Amino acid sequence: MTNSSDGPSQAAHRDCFFTTDTVLGRPPCLCLSQSTALFLDFDGTLVEIADHPHDVVVSEFLPPLLVQLSRKLDGRLAIVTGRSIAALEALLGPISLAIAGSHGGEFRPAADAEIEPLAAPLPGAVVDELNRFARASGGLLVEPKPFSAAIHYRHHPEVLPNLRACTESLAAEFGLAIKHGKKVIEVTMPGSDKGSAVERFMALPAFDGAIPIFIGDDVTDEDAFAAVRRYDGEGVLVGAPRPTAATSRLDGVAEVHRWLEAGLEAVHKGDFRP
Repeated sequence: MTNSSDGPSQAAHRDCFFTTDTVLGRPPCLCLSQSTALFLDFDGTLVEIADHPHDVVVSEFLPPLLVQLSRKLDGRLAIVTGRSIAALEALLGPISLAIAGSHGGEFRPAADAEIEPLAAPLPGAVVDELNRFARASGGLLVEPKPFSAAIHYRHHPEVLPNLRACTESLAAEFGLAIKHGKKVIEVTMPGSDKGSAVERFMALPAFDGAIPIFIGDDVTDEDAFAAVRRYDGEGVLVGAPRPTAATSRLDGVAEVHRWLEAGLEAVHKGDFRP
C-alpha cells in the first residue's frame, strides 16, 4: 500500500515490514517505564473523526490523561498529527506535550520548546487551485495548513478520479508529496511525514534507548508504523483490520482511551473521567 508520494528509499523501508496478515492481536499492556516512548496520532486515534475537522469532540478527561502519561514517561510522549500544532492546541488547549504537527512539517521537541519548521511553507497558488477545484466540484472542504493543504471529499466520493488528477498535477508542478487518508487527499511540502517525525524524536537525548510505540488509524500512519519497527518497537492500528505495517490492533478510539488509562492506573490509581 505505497502512496505515489513515497520516495524509493522511504517506500522500501516501509514495505520491508508491510504485511497483508490482518489478524492482529491486542498490544501488550502499556508499560510506563524508562524504556518506553509513546507516539499518538490524533484524529481517529484519540478523537473520533468528524465530517468537519473543527467539529471533533475532545473528551474532558483526555488532556489531563495525556499530561499525566507524559510525566510518567519523563516527556517521552508525543502527538504526531497531520493537523498543525496551532489547530491541535485549539482543540486540546495549550497542552504541555511534545508535538509533531503538519505530518512532521513542524516540530516541538519538548513541552516548553520552541516550534521548529522542518519544511518550507506551502505556496499560496496551491491552495488557490484546490479552492477552485472545490468550488467547481460541489463545495468540497479545503483545509489549509502551514506546510500542506487537505481537501476532503467525504460527501462527494464521485469526484475522486478528478481530484486525484488535480492533486497529481499540483504535485508535479510544485514538487509536492501526496498523502491519501480517509476520504481526504493532502498535498504536502517535501520532508514532512510521520515516520520522519518519529525518527527525529528518537534521535533526541530524552528518547535515546527507548522502545517506541506508535498508535494510529490511517494510511498516513504507515510510515510511522515502519519507523518504530526499525527500533524494535510496536505499531498499533486503530480500527478495522486491513493490510498494515502495525503489529497489533485496538478496535477504536474508546479502546485506545481504556488502554492508555490502564497503563497509567498500573503505576498510579487515578481516574480522569469527569
